[in-house]
Amino acid sequence: MNTARILVVDDDRAFRLSTAALLRAEGHAVQVAEDGSAAVAALRTAHESAAPMDLVLLDVRMPGLDGLGVVEALRVWGERVPIMMISGVGTVESAVRALHLGADDFLTKPVEPDVLVARVAELLERRPESALHGTANPGGIVGRAPSMAPFFASLRRVAPTDTTVLIQGETGTGKERAARAVHDLSTRNGEPFLAVNCAALSEGVLESELFGHVKGAFTGALRDREGLFEAAGQGTLFLDEIGEISAAMQQRLLRVLQEREVTRVGTSKPVKVQARVVAATHADLKTLVARGRFREDLLYRLAVFPLTLPPLRERRGDIPLLTLHALRELRARGVARDGLSCSPFAMRLLRQFAWPGNVRQLFAVIEAAAIHADFGRIEAQHLPPEVRVGGGDEAATGAGSARYRGRSEGDERTAIVAALAETHGVLARAAELLGMGRTTLWRKLRAYGLEATVGEGGAQPEGATALAE
Repeated sequence: MNTARILVVDDDRAFRLSTAALLRAEGHAVQVAEDGSAAVAALRTAHESAAPMDLVLLDVRMPGLDGLGVVEALRVWGERVPIMMISGVGTVESAVRALHLGADDFLTKPVEPDVLVARVAELLERRPESALHGTANPGGIVGRAPSMAPFFASLRRVAPTDTTVLIQGETGTGKERAARAVHDLSTRNGEPFLAVNCAALSEGVLESELFGHVKGAFTGALRDREGLFEAAGQGTLFLDEIGEISAAMQQRLLRVLQEREVTRVGTSKPVKVQARVVAATHADLKTLVARGRFREDLLYRLAVFPLTLPPLRERRGDIPLLTLHALRELRARGVARDGLSCSPFAMRLLRQFAWPGNVRQLFAVIEAAAIHADFGRIEAQHLPPEVRVGGGDEAATGAGSARYRGRSEGDERTAIVAALAETHGVLARAAELLGMGRTTLWRKLRAYGLEATVGEGGAQPEGATALAE
């Protein structure tokens, strides 16, 4: 895969290495540096080798050249690499200064892994060359999760052959995309790829659709018509939901696979066919065989080389990538505005949901959220209730991020400052993280003497006085 090149700069060795490991698990190529000077040297080397970094994660406080100094040096030098500042001492002042110097994002430690992954995905999406462009996954399949590795390995192994393939997976996992990937990687990719949903057609219509008919074979058959097996030529015929066909159709399909010939409805003259068959089902065909609802000999013919797509709940790490992919498609269709992204809290909810409808359901949720979203970001309130509730107690109760809950009263000021820094001083988003209303948050800002600092960062909302009353 075409991965992003990321530099992690932090003098805290444990944080540096754990962050690098997290990002490598997401499929990125990661380098590390222990201070600002080493970071500048690594960036210069990458630039001169014509393989510049795609993103820098940069600690604020380091011995020698600190993170803010690195940002200044890079901007003077003219290097325009996206930068995410990360600080163990979260203050609104340092966040504002970092962003003023040209940093693109600001997080405070401790950083939750899902928040970091989501924010990294957002920054990479803003690049002219998106992290998804040039991805080598066939058939437009988006995925970097470890659970997808066996699928991709098996796909690339079987695709160049002429073997019949059975694709298994729950509804909405992307079985047709996988079938198209088999076709695209085969020597037949210059020939037609035809698909039919076997569950959507009655037995008589499906028979005519697959095998064709001759003039006069039935009422309305005004001329000879070739079926999909003939029309596919030397290409690929995809039979979706194969587990739903009748016993009679199973018998006819078995003969086609054995004899490589079809007989049109209304005649006894066979026609040779050469199309490769790729079938798919969400059902367990072995269970159907045991119940007498599917022919065992047909199962053996179809499942010569089975491929299994994991459900989305087993590849949650792909949800940020899939969300970005969905937003790109929505922008191309004019549904989503340019620059629309997903907030870290909303992304956390998306990653925690079980997704019974898998990728198809995720794309539908993102489309609806894109229509509702304001101010350029999908927030938690734009997601359907089942996703908010299914994302955990904090989504259901509005209790805020787990990182900010359960703090003692003495830690409250620190929590508020950290939340403001993480949200760039946006009061509504900070209140969401803290699990409190904007009015309550504004009152606490005044009580702790922080309202002036927030005002300097441009976060004081219109009508702040009214909110405080």
